[in-house]
Amino acid sequence: MAFYALFLPFSGSRGRLIAKNYIPLFIHLKLEMGKKSLYNYEVGSEKVDFTLRATIESLCADMLNVAGTDARKNGISADTLMQQGRSWVLSRMAVEFDRMPEQFEQFNIATWVNPHTSRLLSTRNFELNDSEGVVFGRGVSQWCVIDFEKRMPVLLEKIENLFDPDYYCEVPSPCEEPRKVRGIEPTVERKHEVRYSDIDFNRHVNTMRYIRMMLNTLPIEYLTDNRPMRLDIHFAKECRLGEVLTIGYEQRESVSLFEIRNSESAVACTAAIEWR
Repeated sequence: MAFYALFLPFSGSRGRLIAKNYIPLFIHLKLEMGKKSLYNYEVGSEKVDFTLRATIESLCADMLNVAGTDARKNGISADTLMQQGRSWVLSRMAVEFDRMPEQFEQFNIATWVNPHTSRLLSTRNFELNDSEGVVFGRGVSQWCVIDFEKRMPVLLEKIENLFDPDYYCEVPSPCEEPRKVRGIEPTVERKHEVRYSDIDFNRHVNTMRYIRMMLNTLPIEYLTDNRPMRLDIHFAKECRLGEVLTIGYEQRESVSLFEIRNSESAVACTAAIEWR
């Protein structure tokens, strides 16, 4: 089961400013408790743009699908928590891609969860390897559990099975944790009305839709040069069906900055893409 963002206003640790629910197609190769889990993927035709390379959106979706599948195998997935009136939600995420793989290219995603250092946030890591074992992508995601009735986060210590020591892996995160993104002064603004295809099973805007809205504001050469890049994204407020969102974009040298505001002009999501 895929995970999607509900958007909670958590403050991150210090860092420099760079101001459906469906089952994915994969083969589960290995699941050893206390170690990385490995999943095999292919860049299907639906995952590429006109350059015939995977899109940023599709690779991020694959990573989040892996997160959901791996959690389900350990008995702590969103569908399990929903029976208790709770669910995992994505608070922030950082991903780095050295290149975008080509259509039909085979790759695998390794994932693991670090021991908790916060009472509210759980850190899940990703590493993308090509068929020759070369790492071309990496990511760090931070999740919390929300109580649907109270609309409040739940302490991780109250989640059954979450503190099984065999569930965690001591391998450090493969890249820097999500950085703070703030101080954005948009020079370009576009509107987007939230429709049916934008929302997830909680009737909030899907994580991938936010990424798509942001990417669609960029000059097309930023997306077709196949340059190394890093994306940091933070969620602050939920957006619902029918809202008219404002997508703001600012370019600062090699960094593309974004903020999405809801119908009440409150910041719902911020992000930055560093082009390397």
